[in-house]
Amino acid sequence: MLFPTLPFLLFFAIVLLGHRSLPRQARPGWLLAASLFFYFLWIPAYLLLLIADIGINYLLLRLMIAQRTRGQQKSRFWLVVSVMFTLCLLAGFKYAAFLVGIIAPFSTILVGPELPLPDLLLPLGISFYSFQLIALHVDVYRGTTDPPRNLAQYALFVCFFPQLIAGPILRGRELLPQIATGGSPNRERNRRGLWLVGSGLIKKVVLGDFLLAPLVNEVYGNPGVSSAPMHLIAAYYFSFQIYFDFSGYTDMARGIGLLLGFEFPKNFREPYLSRNPSEFWERWHITLSQWLRDYLYIPLGGSRGRAARTSRNLLITMLLGGLWHGAGWNFLIWGGLHGLLLMLHRPFRRHEHRPRPLGAKDIGSILLCFHAVTFLWIFFRSPNPESALTFIQALLAGNWSVAPPIWPLLVLTVCILCQIAERLVRKRLASLQQHLSSSPGIVVEGIVLGSVFMLAIACSGRGGDFIYFQF
Repeated sequence: MLFPTLPFLLFFAIVLLGHRSLPRQARPGWLLAASLFFYFLWIPAYLLLLIADIGINYLLLRLMIAQRTRGQQKSRFWLVVSVMFTLCLLAGFKYAAFLVGIIAPFSTILVGPELPLPDLLLPLGISFYSFQLIALHVDVYRGTTDPPRNLAQYALFVCFFPQLIAGPILRGRELLPQIATGGSPNRERNRRGLWLVGSGLIKKVVLGDFLLAPLVNEVYGNPGVSSAPMHLIAAYYFSFQIYFDFSGYTDMARGIGLLLGFEFPKNFREPYLSRNPSEFWERWHITLSQWLRDYLYIPLGGSRGRAARTSRNLLITMLLGGLWHGAGWNFLIWGGLHGLLLMLHRPFRRHEHRPRPLGAKDIGSILLCFHAVTFLWIFFRSPNPESALTFIQALLAGNWSVAPPIWPLLVLTVCILCQIAERLVRKRLASLQQHLSSSPGIVVEGIVLGSVFMLAIACSGRGGDFIYFQF
């Protein structure tokens, strides 16, 4: 399955042509109409939910701004109402079944009949745009971001289609000024955009879907059946699969944004070359990490006060970060274990010097951090804690006498080399951009991108949707 590439290409081509042909003042309206239509194509009824969510939150934002003259307390009241409304809507769709499953055993004891589990389909991108909404309202309340000028700007900020489904999670100060101008496409952005779309396709379709997904699905779908070496390889495979899948989507989202004249922040920076847990969360899903830091960890007290309080704040932040990813005990365990890693690393962080470039002496700490993250991904990928424990048991106590086929080992080598190559390309990005800007035209980039699309089509059909679409 090549979603959203093939059907999305035609949609995006129409949007891009319209965007380039319209006058600048008409572009935001065109992009808003395209974004709402994009959401309509998924489940039409949920477009009404999105519109209602936008309309109510915009009203609450205007009420919050209007009450500033009456005092901070009244303004804060409407901020709290808007945050609670957004979180309740998110919880109602995402966590209702999980919460009912927790209280169901107690309800049978107290009232008799077992509570039915609600079966609600999660609205597309609700976890991402809900956090984006909350950040905007809090920043406007704090006075660090100017509010949108009108409802149309606000709506486009919430549902801009390149990053609506799986981020990056944008701040008002990052996107609203660009929305006001309707985007500023130019030659340099066009070329960067084409290369990002191409690299994202390679990561997602060729590396993530074609090479990695089949074995991951087979082993994780039947934990305990394969040999111990195959479980080990599947664990490594998923580490790279989720990275190529999610960073591939981010590259495409950023590339599409650039082609429309919008700059989105980076969401990944070679996370598996991190030397410790703190550095990993500075490199992985950066916009979510920053959101959790600014709107949860710091309001809880951050690193102020005693070490025990800091550890508590870290654990709460990571538990809720895990729960944000999915309504299940496996996500809570995954988030909690990451919180414990951050707590254990905290005393050492105080003695670390300023950030320094990676060197050969960092290989040990990089490998240690990577293997810790890979182990915790087992809980993330497994559907429940029982499956994760079965996987770990097969990994530790399974049959190690069976040698794995050479092909999976070759694929792992390719994944490792791709991670290193990505770092080398990033370090030379300035010279690469200078080379692109001096090349004779965009024809070369078009030929390269066309070849990438053909390769992606040839490799499609073995993976699936983007992993983070489910969150």
